[in-house]
Amino acid sequence: MGVKALLSKPLAAYVHKKHQRWIENPVEAQQAVFKHIISKAQETKFGRDHGFASITSHADFVKAVPVRDYEGLSSYFNLVKQGEKDVLWPGKPLYLAKTSGTTSGTKYIPITKDSIPNHINGAKDALLAYVHETGKSQFLDGKMIFLSGSPELEQVAGINTGRLSGIANHHVPGYLRTNQLPAYETNCIEDWETKLDQIVEETIDQNMTLISGIPPWVQMYFDKLIRQTGKSIKDIFPNFQLFVYGGVNFEPYRKKLFESIGKQVDSIELFPASEGFFAYQNKQSDPGLLLLLNAGIFYEFIPAEEYYNDNPTRLTIGEVEPGVNYALIVSSNAGLWSYSIGDTVKFTSVKPYKLIVSGRIKHYISAFGEHVIGEEVEKAMKQAMIKFPEVELIEFTVAPFVSQSDGASYHEWLMEFAKKPVHEAAFAEELDKQLRKLNSYYDDLIAGNILQKLKLTALPKGAFQAYMKSQGKLGGQNKVPRLSNDRKLADGLLNVSKLC
Repeated sequence: MGVKALLSKPLAAYVHKKHQRWIENPVEAQQAVFKHIISKAQETKFGRDHGFASITSHADFVKAVPVRDYEGLSSYFNLVKQGEKDVLWPGKPLYLAKTSGTTSGTKYIPITKDSIPNHINGAKDALLAYVHETGKSQFLDGKMIFLSGSPELEQVAGINTGRLSGIANHHVPGYLRTNQLPAYETNCIEDWETKLDQIVEETIDQNMTLISGIPPWVQMYFDKLIRQTGKSIKDIFPNFQLFVYGGVNFEPYRKKLFESIGKQVDSIELFPASEGFFAYQNKQSDPGLLLLLNAGIFYEFIPAEEYYNDNPTRLTIGEVEPGVNYALIVSSNAGLWSYSIGDTVKFTSVKPYKLIVSGRIKHYISAFGEHVIGEEVEKAMKQAMIKFPEVELIEFTVAPFVSQSDGASYHEWLMEFAKKPVHEAAFAEELDKQLRKLNSYYDDLIAGNILQKLKLTALPKGAFQAYMKSQGKLGGQNKVPRLSNDRKLADGLLNVSKLC
């Protein structure tokens, strides 16, 4: 065992013990964060505009600060981008995280001196939690890769600006730099396919022990390695121990990815975003993600069905219940205030507070009043694939088809398979059956002949990659929306499929 692996164990024990203080006192931890960020931001433009000096409770805060998304705070973000100081947080941000969000186009999210530790320590503590729980630390002595965006930064009003993953790349601890792949120059390649070819060349003969990234892009990396060598990943990287991922639900990708690897490896799910690092999986036996309650972020939770109300209920951590779909709202030491990040979550536990990401608040289908959400279509897919074990899925998305004829509308499931179901009609029937179990409104629409049963459209291999490439969103942190309430994505996929 190498020095890094050896020293990680006492460090992991120390961090675990430190975290128990706020884990065991969650309400107090959140109250301390709330008081601190309100006090520190009193003299900012936002703080003055919203009377922070008079805020002493969450009730005061709710009255003074409405829930907003990126567009709602754009007047303040624009001042930050122009180089003004003391707008949302004292001083100027260290960075602007540039993200092509699925709900707002290009966004520029501030990262401050106070908030950068949250992004860096979250990922580090996730690995240390794994070391503490399992006792496995040998991966720290091997090579590690995170399939990420370019670390090259541009200047916006004197502020370093780039992708979050690129910003984080500049803060990799020195003791891990020698383990990190690919080379900095390779990470800077903008074209994803060119970059991936170079990553394969740099890693194919290395002792890779940790691989991290968004699952569909990791699958592309594995596919290239397998094509080039004719071997499974376990034979290319025999010491590969740990897969770290986030950004999308892993379940639709799990079967094919582990078949590519050729063996089971441990995995850790993370919940990172440009707005903050919110949670990570701290137990291998529990898919729930531990919500970080002392990391400079104050959380509010709006029941998803109330999100578009004029005065939705805004709950704090001590008021949430397991199994309820909540829109996640954050206020933080990055200068975000009652900011809707667009994700929905469900708590799986309140002792400690653990959650899963259930979908996107704007990603749903309700063209006929059914309000089908991402969690439901992914659960339906998971159950159908259990019944049809031959199926290997690459990617899928769902969109409504609205017909002008009564009873002729339906949900279209556009899928790209590595291995198709032997009986596509039976697979589609099972999907529909599972979704009807999960969503009573959808079930009523089918039963009432308002909707036809879903239509499965199998796309040629490479269709999703071709579409993402046509949108300039191939690779990195980009994700295919699981659901759309219109036909834009579906029609785009069908158009590019004609060329595949």
